[in-house]
Amino acid sequence: MTKNFNDKKIFFVGSGAIATALGNVLVKTAEHDVTLITIEKEVADSINRDHYNNKYFPAIRLEKGLKASVDFSLLKQEAIVFIAIPSAVVVNFISNRDIHPDSILVNLAKGFGHQHYTIVESLNKLLPNKICSLKGPSFAREIMNNQPTAMTLGAEDGTLYPIFLELFKETLIYTDYTDDVYGVEILSILKNIYAIAIGVVDAQFESPNLKYLIFTKALYEMRNLLILFGGKKKTLFNYCGVGDFALTALNDLSRNRTLGLLIGKGFFTDNISEKVVLEGRIAVNILYNRLLEMGLDTQEFPIIYELYKVFNGTYDISSFVINLLKNNR
Repeated sequence: MTKNFNDKKIFFVGSGAIATALGNVLVKTAEHDVTLITIEKEVADSINRDHYNNKYFPAIRLEKGLKASVDFSLLKQEAIVFIAIPSAVVVNFISNRDIHPDSILVNLAKGFGHQHYTIVESLNKLLPNKICSLKGPSFAREIMNNQPTAMTLGAEDGTLYPIFLELFKETLIYTDYTDDVYGVEILSILKNIYAIAIGVVDAQFESPNLKYLIFTKALYEMRNLLILFGGKKKTLFNYCGVGDFALTALNDLSRNRTLGLLIGKGFFTDNISEKVVLEGRIAVNILYNRLLEMGLDTQEFPIIYELYKVFNGTYDISSFVINLLKNNR
């Protein structure tokens, strides 16, 4: 693939908030040829006919050049393909599509792929394509409103980075780069888990001192897990690390923080999206069981240890913070 994108196609698999926001920006500021490919025909029709995504951005008129389709055979064409569907379905969904072998795949989903493997690891076992990860502190609403946004490109092949610099150069999307693809992927999972913990704390205490005490413990634990599983420590200081964690843990637009707030107030079984609960439980359980498989003491990772108990049985949520404070690691 050449570095000139004026004649190259850009596909987003998915028509949700992040796909719509990034796609719209790429059309608006750089006039790229962008199509959202989706299973949601009503959303596709709304985008093509009315230039609105009535499901995710009903009040924002989209660029006329942004297209949508339900025809997944489009993926047979060489393109940059952004993957923006729920993490739980990415591997099966993408591996069962006929994708041009020279297309560059970009994972935007934040979650595990097959078993304890990341999505990029899982797809690399199944597809010949170059596959990278793009993650960072990036609420879709902010991108849609053309606010400056930072993201990290994780790619083993460093020659891909200039391609994305060119892709986003007319936008307010700022990127940094690392070859630590695994680190980018695992941090995007960890930050969601630890944001739940910060939400629990904020639900129970109006104390900045306590919040940032637990925030620091969470960063410490994230760093240890990142290194333990094979990521690079310095990746924590890319946009995908501290920045994305802070955004997710401290901003009320975050679904995972909101989940923590609800759990902390005792509404674990009520008024919580089953999808968000399921994502949290799956990620925590995979990490917890991975630690056991490695022969490690899970109490060495106290936040994971406590969240595992929250998601798997009866738990007195009022003891959550007390238990973390007892552990002086």
